[in-house]
Amino acid sequence: MIASKNLLEQLPTIAQDPTKFEVLFSAHQFRDRLLSKIKQAKSRIYLVALYLENDEAGREVLTELYEAKQRNPQLDITVCVDWHRAQRGLIGAQHSEGNAALYKEFAQKYQHPISILGVPVRGKEVFGVLHLKGFIIDDTVIYSGASLNNIYLHQNDKYRFDRYHVMTNPTLANTMVQYIQHYISNNSAVNCLSQPERPSTKSLKTAIKQFRTSLTQSHYQFTPETRSDDEVGITPLVGVGKRRNKLNLHINNLIACAEKEITILTPYFNFPKSIAKEVKRAIRRGVKVTIIVGDKTANDFYIPPEEEFKTIAGLPYLYEINLRHFARINEAHIASRQLSIHLWKHDNNSFHLKGMWVDKEYMLLTGNNLNPRAWKLDLENGLLIQDPAQKLTAQFELELSSILEHTTLIGSFKQLDTIDSYPEEVQKLIRKIKRVKVDRILKQIL
Repeated sequence: MIASKNLLEQLPTIAQDPTKFEVLFSAHQFRDRLLSKIKQAKSRIYLVALYLENDEAGREVLTELYEAKQRNPQLDITVCVDWHRAQRGLIGAQHSEGNAALYKEFAQKYQHPISILGVPVRGKEVFGVLHLKGFIIDDTVIYSGASLNNIYLHQNDKYRFDRYHVMTNPTLANTMVQYIQHYISNNSAVNCLSQPERPSTKSLKTAIKQFRTSLTQSHYQFTPETRSDDEVGITPLVGVGKRRNKLNLHINNLIACAEKEITILTPYFNFPKSIAKEVKRAIRRGVKVTIIVGDKTANDFYIPPEEEFKTIAGLPYLYEINLRHFARINEAHIASRQLSIHLWKHDNNSFHLKGMWVDKEYMLLTGNNLNPRAWKLDLENGLLIQDPAQKLTAQFELELSSILEHTTLIGSFKQLDTIDSYPEEVQKLIRKIKRVKVDRILKQIL
């Protein structure tokens, strides 16, 4: 525990004025702030997300980006999205050119182009995607796990709940932009998605392998700053793969150093072995552990039983099976309230929150789902905040209250559904998975 805390305290930090750190509480607020900042941009806009969708909200964001560029041709605009995700339709939909068709359409409409880059973290999407997060506009960083489409931006009647944090900090903004410029923008594996003809993934095979290797060695570069008693420290972290992954290392250190309380947010309950081990150790040493996870019906892969069943719809049930097993073996700790499990559910909306609070001293903002896929396959980042004077505690307590508003506290594992209560198609799928013994393999890529 002491060793883990020493490692965290030795991390280089960027000083952050807490009065220039803001928590947003809804997808609506996030959408309004993002669009407002784009309109006001003076020097640069760098948006990084898994995808920018061809729907109303995606088109609105893209329109604002292009209009800003036409007003100010010197404005540096770069959008980074996953290469594979951008060139396919939605799961289960008919084959299409995907969101890349939208990017080409917009490029043909405007005089001054913007850079929309497809980033291939692996040769195939199933083995790793761009899961880096951060929207940098001038000297402001808007950090969220959200992608850019109708549901993440609450364009219509449904939303996907995420976390949203706004930091005005030139050093942090420069650091995140420099990472993109140094490791991503100029790499031969990374290509513009709005060009009329794109190279095939197959032709990029060697370049993608070399790119993956460079990403495993990548890191945020900045001159460490000494924070005053009135400031908090921020350490941007990045990682991909199992080896030398500093993000994974310090997520484990966060749990390992906890003395009083830990709150963990994850949309998909499927901890990597190292996190599961550290959580178990924390409970044993008397730390109060709170886990907030989405109900299976708030999972972004959930399909209501009355709609046509697709194999992907089995995922939320697999996560619930994991959660029920975890709750069952920790029933005594749940009864004593040392372990609290909260299930989030709000109408037909979905849950996509990630991150951690530890002892009101450390906070982690991240897009990392805290699952084996994030641990081993995807390119992930996070902002580790050190706040020993608790300058941000009031804001984070308001954020936590807003998250808990639509949750139910689990008093026993018996509150969670059993396999026998699942729709028939789901039961068949789960039995088949277990019969051919691929459930362990699936857990490593989900």
